[in-house]
Amino acid sequence: MKFPWPGRRQPPPETFRVLLVCMGNICRSPMAEGVLRQRLAVRQLALPVEVDSAGTHGYHEGAPPDPRAQSAALRRGVDISKLRARRVDEVDFIRFDLVLAMDEENRKALLEAAAEEYHGKIRLMLEYAPERIPRSIPDPYYGGQTGFERVLDMVEESMAGLLDELERLSTEKARHLAGHNPSPP
Repeated sequence: MKFPWPGRRQPPPETFRVLLVCMGNICRSPMAEGVLRQRLAVRQLALPVEVDSAGTHGYHEGAPPDPRAQSAALRRGVDISKLRARRVDEVDFIRFDLVLAMDEENRKALLEAAAEEYHGKIRLMLEYAPERIPRSIPDPYYGGQTGFERVLDMVEESMAGLLDELERLSTEKARHLAGHNPSPP
């Protein structure tokens, strides 16, 4: 089997993939990754969902999430201590079905980095919390612990809408795969 990029195994097509993105991948996106993983563990979707997070900048590559992010998440029963920061890679736009930015600045950076054919995959996380305006989750890095709690509140507000959308999209992808890969008689 030939892989589309060197050094990485191609993920199975019967998986739906979501990438959560902030600037450095040590605060907002790992917290969102942890919460989404927790929620997916109790909700069955048409396809398995792979969740990852990354940053638009490589400031902290290989580092664990900020200790304040870890403690805020852990207070809500979400352990993100094993996650490690990485930078968004151009193959992420091919590999992932949905790329969710935490704020408008990172969404713009993603749109600039991605080929136009992938722009439809790039959205804001808070689009799934329609009552929340503005749509950007603020970076808590330079603030205190309260900022991390606020970020988690915003992430949690978006979860019901995001899970509904993932259910819809994974069902569509499963139907598409079934149509192109009919099971043998």
